[in-house]
Amino acid sequence: MKIKTETMHFTTPLYCESGRIIEPYEIRYETYGEINEDKSNVILVCHALSGSHHAAGRYEGDRKPGWWDDLIGPGKALDTDRYFVICTNVIGSCFGSTGPMSEMYPSEEPYRLKFPVITIKDMIKAQRQLLSRLGIHHLRAIIGGSMGGMQALQFAVDYPGFADDIIPLATTYATRAWVIAFNKVAIEAIRRDPRFKNGNYNRGDFDEDGLDGLAIGRIAGHISYLSPDSMDRKFGRNYVSTDGLFELFGRYEVERYMEYNTNNFSKYFDPLSYLYIVKAINTFNLARGYDSLYEAVKRIEDRIHLISFKGDILFFPQEMEHIYKMMQRNNQACSYHCIESDYGHDAFLVEVNKFEGIISDIFKEDTI
Repeated sequence: MKIKTETMHFTTPLYCESGRIIEPYEIRYETYGEINEDKSNVILVCHALSGSHHAAGRYEGDRKPGWWDDLIGPGKALDTDRYFVICTNVIGSCFGSTGPMSEMYPSEEPYRLKFPVITIKDMIKAQRQLLSRLGIHHLRAIIGGSMGGMQALQFAVDYPGFADDIIPLATTYATRAWVIAFNKVAIEAIRRDPRFKNGNYNRGDFDEDGLDGLAIGRIAGHISYLSPDSMDRKFGRNYVSTDGLFELFGRYEVERYMEYNTNNFSKYFDPLSYLYIVKAINTFNLARGYDSLYEAVKRIEDRIHLISFKGDILFFPQEMEHIYKMMQRNNQACSYHCIESDYGHDAFLVEVNKFEGIISDIFKEDTI
């Protein structure tokens, strides 16, 4: 599989939903496969909160492949022998696209808290600019899970007919208070960590030891990404064999897992980027800018394929079912699948075998 990683530089301003602008800006993106002559075989993949443009394949020395490697590649559901797959790093992230720790032109100082609040609309507007620069003015499909699914749905509403098929997984039409409450744990843990310095830290400050506030906040995220059943199955009530049961800080296996994963995460993910992206998730509302959700959904011209997961306790299946019923009433092209799973929200990343057939079927009639 041919993998290319590029950075596109833009000197024209990105006008944000807040009224602020970002100028200049950069977008890091990765492509898989080959684009055909008429550019009709392009699939856009949108990533979730902690994801990046590296969706598939391995870089030299990588311990793990890209986050959706089970789905993208030769002969897979997103078949790179037939399609040109592109995944962009969102504006605000810390993996190569312009974000809060990028230089604030013409200064060499980072934006930090001067970076504009960004929204899902801003993310897809930047992606749309990138695609236009690449000479891509129509997509075969757009697909994404969680925050990636928000982007996919926002594309369908803001740019009707831009893609043939839209495939949102494990997402919602508007972020509910339940999710905002989980995110509040991370926001406050980061803000109250003295080493965060109200955003006035330097690049590289957390490379070795991470930031405790981000690690603690990420624990709340991990809890919401799993489910009680998946935790029972994975950890049960197993105790760490080297810890004493009657030691005050002796740990169950689930506690050790949370410590290990979140501490590592806080070493490579920038805390300001985390805050900005969480804000984008919290403010997501497909109806904003339109008279109602009904009016927003009514704009959709693409075929929509909604996929939810029964054990998802972050974005509940009934949220996507609500969109499906609304589109049914409007006689819009839409399908809905609720996958039997007790894994939790992260099923869209780890249980690809349960839905890859649905995605393959969407493309089976193509003669590309």
